[in-house]
Amino acid sequence: MFLILLITVLLDQGSKAMVQMMMYHGESIAVLPPFFYLTYILNPGAAFGLLAYQTPLFVTVAVLLALGVLLGYKRLPRERYTLRCGLSLILGGALGNLADRLRHGFVVDFIDFRVFPVFNLADTAIVAGACFLVWELIKNDDKQQKGNE
Repeated sequence: MFLILLITVLLDQGSKAMVQMMMYHGESIAVLPPFFYLTYILNPGAAFGLLAYQTPLFVTVAVLLALGVLLGYKRLPRERYTLRCGLSLILGGALGNLADRLRHGFVVDFIDFRVFPVFNLADTAIVAGACFLVWELIKNDDKQQKGNE
């Protein structure tokens, strides 16, 4: 699962670097108008810009999350692939955004569907990882219910 984490961080950081090199802050490029744009913004907060400029808090949470995942990960059975994959995506996304916060004090966002706030690939990995975790919980709940019948 280290490979998933590594690919997540590399794709996130690479895409953000490309946006920063090829666009100016505030620029928006229509990719599939009116649905999809690339819009370069700097987000000093968490999701949806909440808790702006609370960098020490975000760094602390990311470090604690990373430590928790790494400690818990070793205890997971290999056959819990969905759970391991979900945790790898969440950790990769958290580390991608952490790298931005440590370097710049903000996160680079650029994926813009115009119906909700602009986000990045790290955010996408975190949401996808959370979906994997929910799927795993539902799947295990179904197994447990069948076992109790």
